[in-house]
This record gives sequence, C-alpha cells and structure tokens, in this order.
Amino acid sequence: MRRIPLSDFAKEHGHTKAAQMLGCTQGALSKAIRVGRDVVVTCNEDGSLSALEQRPFPSQKTAA
Repeated sequence: MRRIPLSDFAKEHGHTKAAQMLGCTQGALSKAIRVGRDVVVTCNEDGSLSALEQRPFPSQKTAA
C-alpha cells in the first residue's frame, strides 16, 4: 500500500488521467488541489485506489 498526496498523484499521472482513475472530473481534482484540500490517495497492492480527505472536526466554526 502506498499513500501519496493528491497533488503528487496528479503530477505523476497528469490531471486528466488522475481524475479518471479516481472517478471525478479534471475540474474537481484541479480545484481540490488549488484550494489546498488535504486529500491523500491510497494505491493498494491489487491496483485499486481510494482517496480520503482529512478535515478538522467540527469542520465549520460556529457563530458565537
């Protein structure tokens, strides 16, 4: 199993191919990278891929 940041995965495969591999659009992938979302792609030994985003909890600040 190999874990790689989304931006590095996109550089390695190209944005269009990386988006296809993850099942999203190239625009969604590019925007996630541009806004700095903390997404890590896991490449499993069987060739399957998964991507997870780590976010703080709670993810939105509440109004005081």
